[in-house]
Amino acid sequence: MALKATIHKAALQIADLDRNYYGDHALTLAQHPSETEERVMVRLLAFALNASEPKAGEALEFGRGISSDDEPALWLKDLTGNIRLWIEVGLPDPKLLRRASGRAGKVRVYAFGARATEMWWRSAAADVARLANLEVFSLPGEGTQALAALVQRNMQLQCTIQEGHVLLTDGTRVAELDMLSLKSTETH
Repeated sequence: MALKATIHKAALQIADLDRNYYGDHALTLAQHPSETEERVMVRLLAFALNASEPKAGEALEFGRGISSDDEPALWLKDLTGNIRLWIEVGLPDPKLLRRASGRAGKVRVYAFGARATEMWWRSAAADVARLANLEVFSLPGEGTQALAALVQRNMQLQCTIQEGHVLLTDGTRVAELDMLSLKSTETH
């Protein structure tokens, strides 16, 4: 018998001072049986970091992610169905990033995995250097582990983003992160 996904509900309040975005979101995250709690929470963090992207009538949505090669962790489609933003979390294969880069207006990666991120980037950087629409961020291991400690079936979370610093809290516990930009779209 196949294992079923674990469903997490999150009431997420976002105060993104960098982008002047403030919003409340009711999210449902399906955790694939082979997905870690850390990855689930990095997907939630990626949502918070990109919540200001949608224009009127658009919605940032979770893809099937880990269970599908054709869909990212999150994506944003315009009203015609074109993919404006493709978001991956973890350490994706450069081939997947090249394919995503051809399909989407912009691609963002939130890499995590402590020391594995550094090794992944050393091997992937040259392969994806020419992808003008790709941005890659590294998340610190301590921060993503603190995120994982916040996971529950039903969550009430507040996220504050200021000057690239992220603070996510459930009112009792706090996770703090400073992202490191490994590749931006402005360095071409």
